[in-house]
Amino acid sequence: MTSITPPSPQTRDSPLTKALAHALPKDFHCTAWHLSTTPAIAEALCYPPALNSTTEKRPSKPLKTYCEKHFLAVSITDPAKAKDVLVLGLEIYVYTTTFSTAIFVAKADSTGYLHLESTPQRFSPIRAITAAFVDFLIEHRTRPSKQLIINLFARAQSQYLFPGSVKNIKKHILDDRGLIKWWCRVLNPLLEDHAQDNPARNWDRVHGYLVIPGLDDYETRAFVPRTENATANWSLGHPLELISPYTKDSASYGNVPPRCLIPTYPDDPKARLVEELEESTSEKAKLLSGWKTPKTLDQFWELMAFRQECSSGRMTGFVWLVFEPRLASTSPRNRHSNTTDANPAAALPTPTSSFSGTPNHSDPPSTPKKSHKSSIASLETPTSSPSKLIPASTKLLQRKRRAKRVLKGPIFPRQPRVKTHRAKYPDRIETPYYYWPETGRGQVVLDDNGYKRAVELLLHLEFKSLEQAIASTSRWAGEVNMGDDWALPVVGEKVTLDQSASNASPKTVNNLAGSIQRKRKSEDEPSGKNTVNMLGGGLVRKKVKVDGNEGSADVQTHNKTDPEPKVNVLGSGLVRKKTKAG
Repeated sequence: MTSITPPSPQTRDSPLTKALAHALPKDFHCTAWHLSTTPAIAEALCYPPALNSTTEKRPSKPLKTYCEKHFLAVSITDPAKAKDVLVLGLEIYVYTTTFSTAIFVAKADSTGYLHLESTPQRFSPIRAITAAFVDFLIEHRTRPSKQLIINLFARAQSQYLFPGSVKNIKKHILDDRGLIKWWCRVLNPLLEDHAQDNPARNWDRVHGYLVIPGLDDYETRAFVPRTENATANWSLGHPLELISPYTKDSASYGNVPPRCLIPTYPDDPKARLVEELEESTSEKAKLLSGWKTPKTLDQFWELMAFRQECSSGRMTGFVWLVFEPRLASTSPRNRHSNTTDANPAAALPTPTSSFSGTPNHSDPPSTPKKSHKSSIASLETPTSSPSKLIPASTKLLQRKRRAKRVLKGPIFPRQPRVKTHRAKYPDRIETPYYYWPETGRGQVVLDDNGYKRAVELLLHLEFKSLEQAIASTSRWAGEVNMGDDWALPVVGEKVTLDQSASNASPKTVNNLAGSIQRKRKSEDEPSGKNTVNMLGGGLVRKKVKVDGNEGSADVQTHNKTDPEPKVNVLGSGLVRKKTKAG
């Protein structure tokens, strides 16, 4: 793959290395692989609305948009084999116009081999790296008096960038609900950091927005991080009208339909719905009133709830972070120079002014005078075309010269040369449409075709087992930059709570076993041993056994071992004699 410029040597002093080192725990070792593209012209994110003309509806020009792509891969070293293996991949697109800068998180995926590197408990290096890289792009892509937006959609998939990683049992795959909460926790520190009154931050207001089609506000509130400032930093809704450049110029565009307010990103669920609505609506209806249905943004989100990505047990969350600049432009038309003035009829030049240079409104229009016959004659069509004036012999000679010359003589082989420069390399770092500083570029800068080949190569590798992942990492890192070293070693510097507790001096434990005074037992208290109370013979009540067959009661003696039964002998006073019948 051909790089546009040879990569500049970057060490630990590079801005990206410092940003990752401050976010990772102390003594955490990893390697960063950062590649990017040059700002290239891309399709506009939103469809342009019709001009607010009183005579006829005419479409306006779409905003001139540039796109810059970034890809960050992070690897760790396997302690057993001492070789690198990829653990994380992030793909981010930066769209810039004269009005705003949009940072779109396209893909994020992991391989599940992060357990090979020891990390503190309850600390997620993947979350820290993701937040640090997004913050790095915010810092190096901020333009004065320009709005900045971070946008993403959270939709759970088993694998995005690393084929075969789903078969790794160590990979933690989140469901839709867990992934939306995870992204909100990743972006919430950016809100709290930039929302503080810091003179180094050039933001007037920083706010987050969350929309989950199919859920009401009460159910969506459970996905917002439960922090102290979550209520002030998050809103359950969308900022599409706030981030649109067309709503700021109502004089030129009037009432903007929803089709011109919804940005369409690659592989975006709402972008597919927009494309279907565009195909089912005629061009004339789009200019007059937009789509037949939906007519409002609320109806659009209600329609999104019935899509495949947002129904039948699936869930997709749309997240925005909007950074409003401190010094906003006073005139909305200055934010996008490719729009026309408020009165489009006045901007159209008349034939008189277009030919004469400076129009003279005091003199009425009149026909050309005779003194201008010479100039008029020069504009007339000649009687014969220029091709007829050229003789036939001259034409035949020109055709022979244009014919391809046949090479003759011996063939001398030439050594192949690697093309490292392109004519489309942008010379200017800053323009009204984009800002491309050297500190925010990747370690390897590729053109759009080279970037696509680098990502496609990663999608054709295998990360099922550790051996395959190590081999795929070595191949991908070697082929992207044609064998040259472009790795950025990172060593963590952040001290976590677990590390600070272990480094602190151990606290002494007061042993009070020797100073405890036990209560003296009284003499009346029984001893601790369990005693058996033996009852006397007179206290034992014998059980009477009733014999239903004989009608007599036999008293069982206490000694059951006596085999001979005892006979009860009644006294003379208790014997009643039977009287004889006389």
